[in-house]
Amino acid sequence: MSDAVARPAEATADLVEPIRERVVRAETHENAPAVVIRADEVQAVLSTLKAEVGLDHCACVTAQEYADRFETIYHLRSYDDPTRELSVVVPTAHDDPHSESAAPVYRTAGWHEREAYDLLGISYDDHPDLRRILLPETWQGHPLRRAYDRSQPQIVTFREHRQLLEDERTGPDTIHINVGPHHPSTHGVLHLNAELDGEQVAGVDPDIGYIHRCEEQLCQKGTYRHQIMPYPDRWDWSGAGLLNEWAYARTAEALADIEVPDYAQVIRTMCGELARILSHMLAVATYALDVVGEFTAVFQWGIRDREIVQNILEELTGQRLMFNYLRLGGVAWDLPEPREPFFETVEAFLDGLPRKLAEYHDTLTGNEILQLRTVDTGYLDPETAKAYGCTGPVARASGVDYDLRRDDPYGYYDELDWSVVTEDGGDNFARLLVRLREVEESAKIIRQCVDLLREWPEDDREIQANVPRTLRPDPDTEIYRAVEAAKGELGIYIRSDGTETPARFKIRGPSFSHVQALPAMAEGEYVADLVATLGSLDTIMGEVDR
Repeated sequence: MSDAVARPAEATADLVEPIRERVVRAETHENAPAVVIRADEVQAVLSTLKAEVGLDHCACVTAQEYADRFETIYHLRSYDDPTRELSVVVPTAHDDPHSESAAPVYRTAGWHEREAYDLLGISYDDHPDLRRILLPETWQGHPLRRAYDRSQPQIVTFREHRQLLEDERTGPDTIHINVGPHHPSTHGVLHLNAELDGEQVAGVDPDIGYIHRCEEQLCQKGTYRHQIMPYPDRWDWSGAGLLNEWAYARTAEALADIEVPDYAQVIRTMCGELARILSHMLAVATYALDVVGEFTAVFQWGIRDREIVQNILEELTGQRLMFNYLRLGGVAWDLPEPREPFFETVEAFLDGLPRKLAEYHDTLTGNEILQLRTVDTGYLDPETAKAYGCTGPVARASGVDYDLRRDDPYGYYDELDWSVVTEDGGDNFARLLVRLREVEESAKIIRQCVDLLREWPEDDREIQANVPRTLRPDPDTEIYRAVEAAKGELGIYIRSDGTETPARFKIRGPSFSHVQALPAMAEGEYVADLVATLGSLDTIMGEVDR
Protein backbone atom coordinates (compact mmCIF):
# COMPACT_ATOMS: atom_id res chain seq x y z
CA MET A 1 0.00 0.00 0.00
CA SER A 2 1.25 3.44 -0.83
CA ASP A 3 1.25 6.12 1.85
CA ALA A 4 1.79 8.93 -0.65
CA VAL A 5 -0.61 11.83 -0.20
CA ALA A 6 -1.98 13.55 -3.28
CA ARG A 7 -2.05 17.32 -2.91
CA PRO A 8 -3.88 19.01 -5.78
CA ALA A 9 -2.76 22.40 -6.96
CA GLU A 10 -5.85 24.10 -5.56
CA ALA A 11 -5.05 22.77 -2.07
CA THR A 12 -1.55 24.23 -2.29
CA ALA A 13 -2.94 27.55 -3.50
CA ASP A 14 -5.35 27.57 -0.56
CA LEU A 15 -2.45 27.32 1.86
CA VAL A 16 -0.31 29.98 0.22
CA GLU A 17 -2.87 32.55 -0.95
CA PRO A 18 -3.20 34.51 2.35
CA ILE A 19 0.57 35.10 2.48
CA ARG A 20 1.27 35.37 -1.24
CA GLU A 21 2.46 38.97 -1.07
CA ARG A 22 5.08 38.03 1.51
CA VAL A 23 6.43 35.00 -0.39
CA VAL A 24 9.85 35.58 -1.91
CA ARG A 25 9.71 32.37 -3.93
CA ALA A 26 8.21 28.90 -3.81
CA GLU A 27 10.01 25.60 -3.33
CA THR A 28 8.91 21.99 -3.48
CA HIS A 29 9.57 19.61 -0.61
CA GLU A 30 8.64 15.99 -1.11
CA ASN A 31 6.05 16.04 1.66
CA ALA A 32 4.60 19.51 1.23
CA PRO A 33 4.77 22.79 -0.66
CA ALA A 34 7.36 25.23 0.68
CA VAL A 35 7.62 28.99 0.65
CA VAL A 36 10.64 31.21 1.27
CA ILE A 37 10.00 34.39 3.27
CA ARG A 38 12.03 37.29 4.62
CA ALA A 39 13.66 36.93 8.02
CA ASP A 40 11.89 40.04 9.34
CA GLU A 41 8.40 38.79 8.45
CA VAL A 42 8.33 35.48 10.30
CA GLN A 43 5.73 36.44 12.89
CA ALA A 44 3.42 38.10 10.40
CA VAL A 45 3.50 35.11 8.05
CA LEU A 46 3.15 32.45 10.72
CA SER A 47 0.35 34.33 12.50
CA THR A 48 -1.60 34.46 9.24
CA LEU A 49 -1.03 30.79 8.52
CA LYS A 50 -2.12 29.85 12.02
CA ALA A 51 -5.21 32.07 12.22
CA GLU A 52 -6.49 32.07 8.62
CA VAL A 53 -5.23 28.79 7.16
CA GLY A 54 -5.56 26.65 10.29
CA LEU A 55 -1.92 25.49 10.43
CA ASP A 56 -1.98 25.39 14.23
CA HIS A 57 0.69 22.70 14.71
CA CYS A 58 4.35 23.67 14.46
CA ALA A 59 5.54 20.09 14.20
CA CYS A 60 9.25 20.73 13.86
CA VAL A 61 11.84 23.44 13.31
CA THR A 62 14.98 22.57 11.34
CA ALA A 63 18.03 24.81 11.13
CA GLN A 64 20.97 24.22 8.82
CA GLU A 65 23.96 25.89 7.20
CA TYR A 66 24.72 26.30 3.51
CA ALA A 67 27.87 27.70 1.98
CA ASP A 68 26.29 31.15 1.55
CA ARG A 69 23.54 31.29 4.20
CA PHE A 70 21.84 29.81 7.23
CA GLU A 71 18.28 28.60 7.03
CA THR A 72 15.41 27.86 9.41
CA ILE A 73 12.50 25.71 8.26
CA TYR A 74 9.19 25.72 10.15
CA HIS A 75 7.29 22.53 9.40
CA LEU A 76 3.64 23.52 9.86
CA ARG A 77 0.67 21.17 9.94
CA SER A 78 -2.97 21.18 11.02
CA TYR A 79 -4.12 19.24 14.07
CA ASP A 80 -7.42 18.64 12.27
CA ASP A 81 -5.70 17.29 9.15
CA PRO A 82 -1.91 16.77 9.26
CA THR A 83 -1.84 16.17 5.50
CA ARG A 84 -2.48 19.92 5.18
CA GLU A 85 1.08 21.05 5.68
CA LEU A 86 3.45 23.76 4.56
CA SER A 87 7.17 24.33 5.01
CA VAL A 88 8.14 27.93 5.71
CA VAL A 89 11.79 28.53 4.83
CA VAL A 90 13.61 31.50 6.36
CA PRO A 91 17.12 32.15 4.96
CA THR A 92 19.50 34.46 6.81
CA ALA A 93 22.86 36.03 6.02
CA HIS A 94 25.88 33.83 6.63
CA ASP A 95 27.94 36.52 8.34
CA ASP A 96 25.16 37.66 10.71
CA PRO A 97 22.42 35.01 10.95
CA HIS A 98 19.35 36.33 12.71
CA SER A 99 15.64 36.41 12.05
CA GLU A 100 12.39 37.00 13.88
CA SER A 101 11.40 34.38 16.42
CA ALA A 102 8.35 32.19 15.86
CA ALA A 103 7.94 31.61 19.61
CA PRO A 104 5.38 34.44 20.06
CA VAL A 105 3.18 32.59 17.53
CA TYR A 106 3.98 28.94 18.37
CA ARG A 107 5.26 28.44 21.91
CA THR A 108 6.82 25.13 20.95
CA ALA A 109 9.22 26.99 18.64
CA GLY A 110 10.91 28.44 21.70
CA TRP A 111 12.96 25.33 22.46
CA HIS A 112 13.54 24.50 18.80
CA GLU A 113 14.99 27.96 18.21
CA ARG A 114 17.12 27.71 21.34
CA GLU A 115 18.61 24.53 19.89
CA ALA A 116 19.29 26.26 16.58
CA TYR A 117 20.95 29.13 18.45
CA ASP A 118 22.99 26.72 20.57
CA LEU A 119 24.26 24.48 17.78
CA LEU A 120 24.34 26.84 14.79
CA GLY A 121 24.44 30.33 16.27
CA ILE A 122 21.28 31.67 14.60
CA SER A 123 19.80 34.51 16.66
CA TYR A 124 16.04 34.98 16.88
CA ASP A 125 14.75 38.48 17.57
CA ASP A 126 11.88 38.73 20.11
CA HIS A 127 12.63 35.28 21.45
CA PRO A 128 11.41 35.16 25.08
CA ASP A 129 14.43 33.25 26.42
CA LEU A 130 17.22 32.88 23.87
CA ARG A 131 20.00 30.92 25.58
CA ARG A 132 21.75 27.63 25.07
CA ILE A 133 19.71 24.52 25.70
CA LEU A 134 22.00 21.49 25.24
CA LEU A 135 25.41 22.98 26.03
CA PRO A 136 26.61 25.08 28.99
CA GLU A 137 26.28 28.84 28.65
CA THR A 138 30.08 29.12 28.72
CA TRP A 139 30.55 26.91 25.65
CA GLN A 140 32.70 28.47 22.95
CA GLY A 141 31.35 28.36 19.41
CA HIS A 142 28.48 26.50 17.78
CA PRO A 143 29.25 22.81 17.07
CA LEU A 144 27.19 22.36 13.89
CA ARG A 145 28.85 25.20 12.02
CA ARG A 146 31.17 24.17 9.21
CA ALA A 147 33.96 26.34 10.58
CA TYR A 148 33.63 25.08 14.15
CA ASP A 149 37.02 24.48 15.75
CA ARG A 150 36.82 21.13 17.55
CA SER A 151 40.30 21.54 19.01
CA GLN A 152 39.59 24.71 21.00
CA PRO A 153 39.57 24.34 24.80
CA GLN A 154 36.28 24.51 26.66
CA ILE A 155 35.90 25.87 30.17
CA VAL A 156 32.71 25.02 32.02
CA THR A 157 32.62 27.13 35.16
CA PHE A 158 31.02 26.13 38.42
CA ARG A 159 28.06 28.37 39.00
CA GLU A 160 26.27 28.49 42.34
CA HIS A 161 22.60 27.71 42.20
CA ARG A 162 20.64 30.85 41.61
CA GLN A 163 17.02 31.57 42.15
CA LEU A 164 14.77 31.35 39.11
CA LEU A 165 12.52 34.11 40.34
CA GLU A 166 13.65 37.64 41.06
CA ASP A 167 10.28 39.27 41.68
CA GLU A 168 7.75 39.82 44.43
CA ARG A 169 7.14 36.07 44.76
CA THR A 170 10.64 35.60 46.17
CA GLY A 171 10.49 35.68 49.96
CA PRO A 172 11.57 33.87 53.11
CA ASP A 173 9.54 30.79 52.17
CA THR A 174 11.05 30.51 48.68
CA ILE A 175 13.69 27.86 48.18
CA HIS A 176 15.57 26.60 45.16
CA ILE A 177 15.87 22.83 44.75
CA ASN A 178 17.41 20.56 42.14
CA VAL A 179 15.44 17.56 40.94
CA GLY A 180 17.85 15.30 39.12
CA PRO A 181 19.70 14.84 36.90
CA HIS A 182 20.47 11.54 38.64
CA HIS A 183 17.19 10.77 40.32
CA PRO A 184 14.56 8.08 39.57
CA SER A 185 11.67 10.55 39.56
CA THR A 186 13.12 12.32 36.52
CA HIS A 187 12.91 9.17 34.36
CA GLY A 188 16.40 9.64 33.03
CA VAL A 189 19.14 12.22 33.11
CA LEU A 190 16.84 15.24 33.24
CA HIS A 191 17.53 18.13 35.60
CA LEU A 192 14.73 20.35 36.88
CA ASN A 193 15.60 23.71 38.39
CA ALA A 194 12.64 24.23 40.70
CA GLU A 195 11.71 27.21 42.83
CA LEU A 196 9.35 26.39 45.69
CA ASP A 197 7.16 28.80 47.61
CA GLY A 198 6.44 26.73 50.65
CA GLU A 199 5.28 23.42 49.18
CA GLN A 200 4.09 24.91 45.90
CA VAL A 201 6.02 25.13 42.65
CA ALA A 202 6.58 28.81 41.88
CA GLY A 203 8.80 28.13 38.89
CA VAL A 204 10.45 25.22 37.12
CA ASP A 205 13.02 25.22 34.34
CA PRO A 206 13.80 21.86 32.65
CA ASP A 207 17.52 21.52 31.98
CA ILE A 208 18.31 19.01 29.22
CA GLY A 209 21.42 17.95 27.32
CA TYR A 210 22.91 15.43 29.74
CA ILE A 211 22.57 12.49 27.34
CA HIS A 212 23.17 14.15 23.99
CA ARG A 213 24.75 11.52 21.73
CA CYS A 214 24.90 13.36 18.39
CA GLU A 215 22.36 10.98 16.86
CA GLU A 216 21.55 13.38 14.03
CA GLN A 217 25.21 13.73 13.13
CA LEU A 218 25.74 9.97 13.32
CA CYS A 219 22.87 9.50 10.85
CA GLN A 220 24.37 12.16 8.58
CA LYS A 221 27.54 10.05 8.41
CA GLY A 222 25.64 6.85 7.56
CA THR A 223 24.37 5.57 4.23
CA TYR A 224 20.63 5.58 3.56
CA ARG A 225 20.51 1.94 2.58
CA HIS A 226 22.39 0.19 5.34
CA GLN A 227 23.96 2.29 8.08
CA ILE A 228 21.22 4.57 9.46
CA MET A 229 18.58 2.00 10.41
CA PRO A 230 20.34 0.68 13.58
CA TYR A 231 20.31 4.13 15.19
CA PRO A 232 16.58 4.90 15.65
CA ASP A 233 16.16 2.14 18.25
CA ARG A 234 18.53 4.06 20.51
CA TRP A 235 16.24 7.08 20.69
CA ASP A 236 13.73 5.11 22.80
CA TRP A 237 14.91 2.38 25.16
CA SER A 238 11.40 1.80 26.54
CA GLY A 239 10.91 -0.81 23.83
CA ALA A 240 9.30 1.37 21.17
CA GLY A 241 12.35 1.41 18.91
CA LEU A 242 10.53 -0.39 16.11
CA LEU A 243 8.28 2.64 15.73
CA ASN A 244 11.36 4.85 15.53
CA GLU A 245 12.74 2.59 12.81
CA TRP A 246 9.45 3.06 11.00
CA ALA A 247 9.82 6.85 11.17
CA TYR A 248 13.13 6.65 9.33
CA ALA A 249 11.84 4.01 6.92
CA ARG A 250 8.79 6.06 6.02
CA THR A 251 10.85 9.19 5.42
CA ALA A 252 13.60 7.52 3.37
CA GLU A 253 11.12 5.44 1.36
CA ALA A 254 9.18 8.55 0.40
CA LEU A 255 12.44 10.30 -0.44
CA ALA A 256 13.58 7.44 -2.70
CA ASP A 257 10.10 6.55 -4.04
CA ILE A 258 10.14 3.01 -2.61
CA GLU A 259 6.87 1.07 -2.54
CA VAL A 260 6.59 -1.35 0.41
CA PRO A 261 4.77 -4.65 -0.27
CA ASP A 262 1.43 -5.11 1.51
CA TYR A 263 2.64 -8.23 3.30
CA ALA A 264 5.58 -6.34 4.82
CA GLN A 265 3.25 -3.49 5.80
CA VAL A 266 1.10 -5.91 7.80
CA ILE A 267 4.17 -7.26 9.60
CA ARG A 268 5.33 -3.71 10.33
CA THR A 269 1.91 -2.83 11.71
CA MET A 270 1.80 -5.89 13.95
CA CYS A 271 5.28 -5.47 15.42
CA GLY A 272 4.82 -1.70 15.72
CA GLU A 273 1.78 -2.21 17.95
CA LEU A 274 3.62 -4.81 20.00
CA ALA A 275 6.31 -2.18 20.53
CA ARG A 276 3.63 0.35 21.56
CA ILE A 277 2.42 -2.10 24.22
CA LEU A 278 6.01 -2.50 25.43
CA SER A 279 6.30 1.25 25.88
CA HIS A 280 2.90 1.78 27.49
CA MET A 281 3.35 -1.10 29.93
CA LEU A 282 6.62 0.41 31.14
CA ALA A 283 4.98 3.84 31.42
CA VAL A 284 2.14 2.44 33.54
CA ALA A 285 4.44 0.30 35.69
CA THR A 286 6.87 3.07 36.51
CA TYR A 287 4.04 5.54 37.08
CA ALA A 288 2.75 3.30 39.84
CA LEU A 289 6.14 3.64 41.52
CA ASP A 290 6.22 7.41 40.93
CA VAL A 291 2.86 8.14 42.51
CA VAL A 292 2.18 5.40 45.05
CA GLY A 293 5.52 3.73 45.60
CA GLU A 294 4.20 0.83 47.64
CA PHE A 295 2.41 -0.52 44.59
CA THR A 296 5.26 -2.80 43.63
CA ALA A 297 2.67 -5.31 42.44
CA VAL A 298 1.68 -3.07 39.52
CA PHE A 299 5.32 -2.51 38.63
CA GLN A 300 5.94 -6.26 38.66
CA TRP A 301 2.83 -6.91 36.60
CA GLY A 302 4.00 -4.39 34.03
CA ILE A 303 7.41 -6.05 33.78
CA ARG A 304 5.74 -9.48 33.65
CA ASP A 305 3.54 -8.51 30.72
CA ARG A 306 6.38 -6.71 28.98
CA GLU A 307 8.46 -9.88 29.16
CA ILE A 308 5.82 -11.78 27.22
CA VAL A 309 5.90 -9.15 24.47
CA GLN A 310 9.70 -9.01 24.60
CA ASN A 311 9.84 -12.77 24.02
CA ILE A 312 7.51 -12.47 21.04
CA LEU A 313 9.57 -9.68 19.48
CA GLU A 314 12.81 -11.49 20.26
CA GLU A 315 11.54 -14.51 18.35
CA LEU A 316 10.60 -12.26 15.43
CA THR A 317 13.58 -9.90 15.33
CA GLY A 318 16.35 -11.72 17.19
CA GLN A 319 16.78 -8.78 19.59
CA ARG A 320 15.24 -7.73 22.91
CA LEU A 321 15.77 -3.97 22.84
CA MET A 322 17.64 -2.64 19.80
CA PHE A 323 15.55 -4.57 17.31
CA ASN A 324 16.98 -3.35 13.98
CA TYR A 325 14.27 -5.33 12.19
CA LEU A 326 12.91 -2.91 9.60
CA ARG A 327 14.65 -2.37 6.28
CA LEU A 328 14.04 0.19 3.58
CA GLY A 329 11.34 -1.40 1.47
CA GLY A 330 10.11 -3.84 4.11
CA VAL A 331 11.45 -5.97 6.94
CA ALA A 332 14.63 -7.98 7.46
CA TRP A 333 13.03 -11.43 7.31
CA ASP A 334 9.73 -13.25 7.44
CA LEU A 335 7.91 -14.61 10.48
CA PRO A 336 9.49 -17.47 12.45
CA GLU A 337 8.97 -20.99 11.16
CA PRO A 338 6.86 -22.89 11.92
CA ARG A 339 4.42 -20.00 11.74
CA GLU A 340 1.48 -21.46 13.66
CA PRO A 341 3.22 -21.73 17.07
CA PHE A 342 4.28 -18.08 16.71
CA PHE A 343 0.68 -17.04 15.98
CA GLU A 344 -0.56 -19.10 18.93
CA THR A 345 1.92 -17.39 21.26
CA VAL A 346 0.73 -13.96 20.14
CA GLU A 347 -2.93 -14.94 20.47
CA ALA A 348 -2.38 -16.41 23.94
CA PHE A 349 -0.99 -13.07 25.07
CA LEU A 350 -3.92 -11.21 23.52
CA ASP A 351 -6.45 -13.60 25.08
CA GLY A 352 -5.05 -13.00 28.56
CA LEU A 353 -4.77 -9.23 28.19
CA PRO A 354 -8.37 -8.22 29.12
CA ARG A 355 -8.15 -9.94 32.51
CA LYS A 356 -4.76 -8.35 33.18
CA LEU A 357 -5.93 -4.88 32.20
CA ALA A 358 -8.88 -5.30 34.57
CA GLU A 359 -6.35 -5.97 37.33
CA TYR A 360 -4.48 -2.78 36.43
CA HIS A 361 -7.67 -0.78 36.67
CA ASP A 362 -8.75 -2.41 39.94
CA THR A 363 -5.40 -1.88 41.62
CA LEU A 364 -4.27 1.37 40.05
CA THR A 365 -6.89 3.58 38.42
CA GLY A 366 -9.53 2.52 40.94
CA ASN A 367 -7.35 3.34 43.90
CA GLU A 368 -8.33 6.40 45.93
CA ILE A 369 -4.75 7.39 46.73
CA LEU A 370 -3.72 7.44 43.09
CA GLN A 371 -6.86 9.35 42.18
CA LEU A 372 -6.11 11.98 44.84
CA ARG A 373 -2.61 12.35 43.43
CA THR A 374 -3.57 12.50 39.75
CA VAL A 375 -7.13 13.79 39.24
CA ASP A 376 -7.08 17.55 38.58
CA THR A 377 -3.27 17.74 38.84
CA GLY A 378 -0.92 18.49 35.98
CA TYR A 379 -3.76 20.01 33.99
CA LEU A 380 -3.07 20.73 30.32
CA ASP A 381 -5.87 22.34 28.36
CA PRO A 382 -6.25 21.55 24.63
CA GLU A 383 -5.08 24.93 23.35
CA THR A 384 -1.96 24.91 25.52
CA ALA A 385 -1.22 21.37 24.38
CA LYS A 386 -1.39 22.50 20.76
CA ALA A 387 0.67 25.62 21.46
CA TYR A 388 3.52 23.46 22.75
CA GLY A 389 3.24 20.95 19.89
CA CYS A 390 2.10 18.12 22.17
CA THR A 391 1.06 14.90 20.45
CA GLY A 392 0.43 11.26 21.31
CA PRO A 393 -1.19 10.25 24.63
CA VAL A 394 -0.30 13.62 26.18
CA ALA A 395 -2.38 15.53 23.61
CA ARG A 396 -5.13 12.92 23.33
CA ALA A 397 -5.62 13.00 27.12
CA SER A 398 -6.43 16.71 26.68
CA GLY A 399 -9.09 15.93 24.10
CA VAL A 400 -6.90 16.65 21.05
CA ASP A 401 -8.09 14.04 18.56
CA TYR A 402 -4.82 13.66 16.63
CA ASP A 403 -3.27 10.35 15.59
CA LEU A 404 -1.11 9.99 12.49
CA ARG A 405 -2.04 6.33 12.08
CA ARG A 406 -5.52 7.52 11.14
CA ASP A 407 -4.97 11.12 10.03
CA ASP A 408 -1.93 10.58 7.80
CA PRO A 409 -2.26 6.85 7.08
CA TYR A 410 0.72 4.59 6.54
CA GLY A 411 1.40 0.90 7.00
CA TYR A 412 -1.83 -1.12 7.04
CA TYR A 413 -3.72 0.97 9.58
CA ASP A 414 -6.36 2.33 7.22
CA GLU A 415 -7.43 -1.25 6.35
CA LEU A 416 -8.05 -2.27 9.97
CA ASP A 417 -10.82 -1.70 12.53
CA TRP A 418 -9.60 0.29 15.53
CA SER A 419 -10.28 3.56 17.32
CA VAL A 420 -8.29 6.59 18.41
CA VAL A 421 -8.41 6.93 22.20
CA THR A 422 -9.07 10.36 23.70
CA GLU A 423 -9.96 11.66 27.16
CA ASP A 424 -11.18 15.13 28.11
CA GLY A 425 -9.69 15.34 31.62
CA GLY A 426 -6.38 16.88 30.57
CA ASP A 427 -4.82 15.81 33.87
CA ASN A 428 -2.38 13.19 35.07
CA PHE A 429 -5.16 10.65 35.53
CA ALA A 430 -6.40 11.12 31.97
CA ARG A 431 -2.94 10.47 30.56
CA LEU A 432 -2.76 7.19 32.49
CA LEU A 433 -6.20 6.15 31.22
CA VAL A 434 -5.28 6.90 27.61
CA ARG A 435 -2.25 4.62 27.72
CA LEU A 436 -4.20 1.75 29.28
CA ARG A 437 -6.99 2.11 26.72
CA GLU A 438 -4.48 2.34 23.88
CA VAL A 439 -3.10 -1.06 24.90
CA GLU A 440 -6.60 -2.44 24.21
CA GLU A 441 -6.67 -0.83 20.76
CA SER A 442 -3.17 -2.11 19.98
CA ALA A 443 -4.35 -5.60 20.87
CA LYS A 444 -7.25 -5.26 18.40
CA ILE A 445 -4.83 -4.21 15.66
CA ILE A 446 -2.40 -7.05 16.40
CA ARG A 447 -5.15 -9.68 16.33
CA GLN A 448 -6.34 -8.49 12.92
CA CYS A 449 -2.76 -8.55 11.63
CA VAL A 450 -2.33 -12.13 12.87
CA ASP A 451 -5.52 -13.16 11.05
CA LEU A 452 -4.29 -11.53 7.84
CA LEU A 453 -0.81 -13.04 8.06
CA ARG A 454 -2.16 -16.51 8.81
CA GLU A 455 -4.28 -16.48 5.65
CA TRP A 456 -1.80 -14.67 3.40
CA PRO A 457 -1.02 -16.70 0.24
CA GLU A 458 2.39 -18.29 0.51
CA ASP A 459 3.44 -17.23 -2.98
CA ASP A 460 2.68 -13.55 -2.18
CA ARG A 461 4.71 -13.18 1.03
CA GLU A 462 7.02 -10.46 -0.23
CA ILE A 463 8.99 -9.00 2.68
CA GLN A 464 11.04 -6.36 0.82
CA ALA A 465 10.77 -4.23 -2.27
CA ASN A 466 13.59 -4.30 -4.79
CA VAL A 467 15.71 -1.49 -3.35
CA PRO A 468 18.97 -0.44 -5.03
CA ARG A 469 22.07 -1.28 -3.02
CA THR A 470 23.13 2.37 -3.11
CA LEU A 471 20.63 5.20 -2.77
CA ARG A 472 21.57 8.68 -3.98
CA PRO A 473 18.52 10.98 -3.96
CA ASP A 474 18.70 14.05 -6.16
CA PRO A 475 20.60 16.99 -4.66
CA ASP A 476 18.62 19.41 -2.47
CA THR A 477 15.66 17.07 -2.20
CA GLU A 478 13.95 17.81 1.11
CA ILE A 479 11.32 15.91 3.08
CA TYR A 480 9.68 15.76 6.51
CA ARG A 481 7.62 12.69 7.40
CA ALA A 482 6.42 11.31 10.71
CA VAL A 483 4.78 8.31 12.36
CA GLU A 484 2.69 7.88 15.48
CA ALA A 485 5.34 6.59 17.86
CA ALA A 486 4.48 5.42 21.37
CA LYS A 487 5.00 8.89 22.85
CA GLY A 488 3.58 10.89 19.94
CA GLU A 489 4.63 12.31 16.59
CA LEU A 490 8.14 11.21 15.73
CA GLY A 491 9.25 13.04 12.62
CA ILE A 492 12.39 13.15 10.54
CA TYR A 493 13.58 15.83 8.12
CA ILE A 494 16.14 14.83 5.50
CA ARG A 495 17.91 16.98 2.92
CA SER A 496 19.96 15.15 0.34
CA ASP A 497 23.06 16.41 -1.44
CA GLY A 498 23.25 13.81 -4.20
CA THR A 499 25.48 11.44 -2.22
CA GLU A 500 24.57 8.24 -0.38
CA THR A 501 24.53 10.06 2.99
CA PRO A 502 22.16 12.87 4.07
CA ALA A 503 23.31 16.48 4.10
CA ARG A 504 20.94 17.18 7.01
CA PHE A 505 19.14 14.73 9.26
CA LYS A 506 16.83 16.26 11.86
CA ILE A 507 14.90 14.26 14.47
CA ARG A 508 11.65 15.59 15.89
CA GLY A 509 11.07 13.69 19.14
CA PRO A 510 7.65 14.07 20.82
CA SER A 511 9.17 14.11 24.32
CA PHE A 512 11.13 17.28 23.43
CA SER A 513 7.87 19.24 23.20
CA HIS A 514 6.33 17.51 26.22
CA VAL A 515 9.21 18.42 28.54
CA GLN A 516 9.00 22.00 27.31
CA ALA A 517 5.32 22.05 28.33
CA LEU A 518 6.07 20.87 31.89
CA PRO A 519 6.23 24.37 33.48
CA ALA A 520 2.77 25.21 32.10
CA MET A 521 1.42 22.11 33.84
CA ALA A 522 3.34 22.17 37.11
CA GLU A 523 3.67 25.80 38.20
CA GLY A 524 1.26 26.68 41.00
CA GLU A 525 0.85 23.07 42.09
CA TYR A 526 2.46 21.19 44.96
CA VAL A 527 5.95 19.77 44.62
CA ALA A 528 4.59 16.22 44.86
CA ASP A 529 2.38 17.01 41.86
CA LEU A 530 5.49 18.00 39.91
CA VAL A 531 6.79 14.44 40.18
CA ALA A 532 3.40 12.98 39.23
CA THR A 533 3.10 15.34 36.27
CA LEU A 534 6.56 14.60 34.93
CA GLY A 535 5.90 10.86 35.17
CA SER A 536 2.59 11.24 33.34
CA LEU A 537 4.42 12.66 30.31
CA ASP A 538 6.32 9.36 29.83
CA THR A 539 9.34 11.19 28.49
CA ILE A 540 12.38 9.40 27.10
CA MET A 541 15.54 11.45 27.21
CA GLY A 542 17.10 9.70 24.23
CA GLU A 543 14.67 11.48 21.90
CA VAL A 544 14.80 14.74 23.88
CA ASP A 545 18.55 15.21 23.68
CA ARG A 546 19.26 12.98 20.68
